[in-house]
Amino acid sequence: MISLQPDIPRVDAARAERAVIALDRALGGSKVLSAREARARCEAYARDESETAPQVPDGVVLATDSDDVVTCLRICEQHEVPVTPRGGGSGRTGGAVPVAGGVVLALEGMRGIKEIAREDLLVVVEPGVVLGDMMKAVEAEGLFYPVDPSSLGYCAVGGNVAENAGGPSAFKYGVTREYVLGCEAVLMGGTRLRAGRRTVKGVTGYDVVATMVGSEGTLAVFTELTLRLLPKPTAVRTLVALFSAVAHAGKCVSEIVARGLQPRCLELVDDGALVALRANGAAIDERASALLLIEIDGVGDLDPLLEQIGDACVSAGAIDVVVAQDEAQRARLWSARRELSPAVRRLCKSKLSEDVVVPRSKVAELLAACDRIRDEEQVRMLAYGHAGDGNLHVNFLWDHDDDLPRVDRAIERMFHATLALGGTLSGEHGIGVLKAPYLPLEQSPELIALQRRIKDAFDPKGLLNPGKIFLPGGAPHRAC
Repeated sequence: MISLQPDIPRVDAARAERAVIALDRALGGSKVLSAREARARCEAYARDESETAPQVPDGVVLATDSDDVVTCLRICEQHEVPVTPRGGGSGRTGGAVPVAGGVVLALEGMRGIKEIAREDLLVVVEPGVVLGDMMKAVEAEGLFYPVDPSSLGYCAVGGNVAENAGGPSAFKYGVTREYVLGCEAVLMGGTRLRAGRRTVKGVTGYDVVATMVGSEGTLAVFTELTLRLLPKPTAVRTLVALFSAVAHAGKCVSEIVARGLQPRCLELVDDGALVALRANGAAIDERASALLLIEIDGVGDLDPLLEQIGDACVSAGAIDVVVAQDEAQRARLWSARRELSPAVRRLCKSKLSEDVVVPRSKVAELLAACDRIRDEEQVRMLAYGHAGDGNLHVNFLWDHDDDLPRVDRAIERMFHATLALGGTLSGEHGIGVLKAPYLPLEQSPELIALQRRIKDAFDPKGLLNPGKIFLPGGAPHRAC
C-alpha cells in the first residue's frame, strides 16, 4: 500500500509562485507564507499523521476569517493552482498533505465558538476550533457532543466533519454526520454557500450538507458549522474486562450486542496492542491477551446495566472484570486508550493504521483472518478499536524498507478479508491518498464515475485537494 501511493504531478512552480504573490498582495504578508522565502515554516504543512510522503507546499495561507478563505480560493482558481485545506493535521490517510504542491489553506486560526444555544441544543463554531475545547465549552452548559476521536485534544472540528470522524462513543451515539445540521462553505473560485438548517427536521432539496460531510476537503472548504448537541448524561461508569484470548473478547462483543445491551463505548485491545500499553507503563495483568474497555452512561442508577454487562463478560470467558471506582481511575483508563496509537508507534520505525469495519457479528472472524495473514506474510500486526460498531484499527509495523512488499500484500489481503465479511475499507479515517488505489475493490466503476461527476460539479477544474479519494486520471487498481 505504501509503495502504491499515487504519483501526483506538482503544479508548475512559476504559476504557483504567481498565485502566492497575488495572495500576499491581497491578504498581507502576515497571512501568507512563501516556500521560496519561508521554507522552514512551510515544511510544517508538508505532512499529516499518515505515512503519506510529505510535500512542501509552494505557499500557505493562514486564514483567520471566512473572507480569507474566499480570497484564497478565488485567486488560486484564477491562477489554476491547487489548494489543500488543513485543520489540525491529525489525519491518517494523507488528506491534508499537499501532494500536488500549490497552496495549503490553514484554518487553525479560525477557532471561534460563535454560539451555544441551550434551548435549541446546538453549537455554531468555526472550522479550526479544537474538538476538545468545544466539548468542554458545551459541557459547561450542561450539554454533550458525543463524537470523541482519540485525537480530540488537537484535531479540528472542520477536519472531523471533512473526514466524518468517529470514535469510541460511536457504538451508542453514531459518527460526525449525525450531528452536522448546517454549514457555511466556500467553493473553489470563492463562491459562498449556506446549506442545511438549525432545526431538527428539514427535507428541503438535496441534502448538500451530508454530501460535503466526509468529502475529505475535495468539494468545498467549511467556514462555519452548526452542530447538534445532546443533554449531558448525569452518570457514567467504566469497566475493563480481561481475557486470555482475543477470540473470547470478540465473543463477548457479540454476547453484549445479542443481549440488547448498549454501552456508550466498547473498545477492544488485542495481545500485540497490550504489549504497547505495558511498554507505555500500564499495569495490565500478564495473563491477559486481550481486553475490552467498556463504558456506559445515562440518567440515574447504572448499576443494573453494569451488572448485566459484567455477567456477559464472565459468560464469554473473562478472567477478570474491574470497575473504575472514581473519576480519576476512569480518566487513567481512557488516557491509556487514547495514548495507544503513539505507544504502538514507539514499537517500530514505521506504522500504518487501517480502520476497517465489519458487521459486529464478524469481529472475531476478522481478527482470526488477521492472525492468518500475519503468520503467512510474516508481518507484525496488531489490532484495537471500536469493536462495538465493528470498526477495528489494524496496525502494520515494520522497521526496514525491505519489509514493504510483505506489508503491501498483508494490507491488501486484509482488505479482501474485510470485504468478504460484508465490511468496508474505512470507518473514520477516509480514503485520502493511501487508500485511493483500493477504492475500486469496494466500489463499482459506475459508482466511482458518479462520485467523480459530483466532484466536477463542485470543483470543475479539479483544484481542491487533488489526489485524494480517486486515482488521478481514473486509473484502475492493479487487481481490478
